[in-house]
Amino acid sequence: MTVPPPDPAAEDGLIPLSALQHFLFCPRQCALIHVEHVWVEDVRTAEGRLLHERVDAGGAERRPGVRIERGVALRSLALGVTGRADVVEYHGRPPLPYPVEYKRGKPKPHRADEVQLCAQAVCLEEMSGLSVPEGALFYGEARHRSVVAFDAALRALTADVARQARAMIVEQVTPPPVLTAGCRRCSLHDACCPERLERPPGIARWLSAQWAD
Repeated sequence: MTVPPPDPAAEDGLIPLSALQHFLFCPRQCALIHVEHVWVEDVRTAEGRLLHERVDAGGAERRPGVRIERGVALRSLALGVTGRADVVEYHGRPPLPYPVEYKRGKPKPHRADEVQLCAQAVCLEEMSGLSVPEGALFYGEARHRSVVAFDAALRALTADVARQARAMIVEQVTPPPVLTAGCRRCSLHDACCPERLERPPGIARWLSAQWAD
């Protein structure tokens, strides 16, 4: 499925930057949120929302050798995304952008958080004309920054995820459920019903069960 790039004159085609993280974690979760507009808040999502609100409320500040801006508006016509960065630090002379994304939990086995951060870097490069070689993920549970280098492999993955996520959202497609270990931690588990919908009973099996009774 080929989707044309967003029209610079009308940015209605841009999708939320957060959709990339949702898509790489689970395409169905992404569709439930961004196509069907389903959202269920649990303890994890509430803690994450409060963390981002606290970060955004901090305002701009200066420290020796660095300027810090919070809640920075972003967009990339190349990726077709729009959103906000939690924090953008500006280091050196000329000051280079350094995005920092805050997460409530701990580092994950997949690359969804890295893709979200890389997309922020692409936005900053497109908007400023400056190179953004790396950024950082701050995990609240570990209280630790993980540096992320925006190498060619991560940039290619980010562009591919953006293309697939945008195609799905533009076409208004919701994929069928696939039961994974991550389903147990998903706030949309009850709305998705992966156990019940993953393998719907076939008519032949249903008829056999009726005759067996």
